[in-house]
Amino acid sequence: MKEMTKRFLMDAFAGESQAHMKYAIFAEEAAKKGLPRLANLFRAISKAEYVHAKNHFVALGYLGSMDQNLQTGIEGESFEVNEMYPVYLETAKLQGEKEAVRSNHYAIEAEKIHEKMYEKAKALVSEGKDYSAAKVYICPVCGHTTEDGFPDKCPICGVPGSKFIAFEA
Repeated sequence: MKEMTKRFLMDAFAGESQAHMKYAIFAEEAAKKGLPRLANLFRAISKAEYVHAKNHFVALGYLGSMDQNLQTGIEGESFEVNEMYPVYLETAKLQGEKEAVRSNHYAIEAEKIHEKMYEKAKALVSEGKDYSAAKVYICPVCGHTTEDGFPDKCPICGVPGSKFIAFEA
């Protein structure tokens, strides 16, 4: 692929990915405010932005084998845990940005778990097996992730475990 096309596709992927997430967040907020049709509109367009991002991702050749995809996940989580979030967190502390400190703390703690889960999954997939957990639970406030059922309260942010979201195969 020619370099300019690749750069443009990467920029488009980033933009569409951000639009997808932004509109998904807007949809949640509209639903909370009792605007179900507006929430539906945001969800629909969020999905369209996801389709655009996925098309760019595939065109870039970023979709690999399951082993490659898991390795990409491991490397991404490792970068976030060991390089990105420590710097972001310290900068937020230095600048007295309490909300950014909280957000970065939540993220780094959850990312540590994600990295381990991807490593476990990669080992299983390399043996020809599926991931071992039939259910995965996440905290809707900080992203803490567990496969052992939900705790009484989140160990990162303290939200009641009953608020955790279950993802079931």
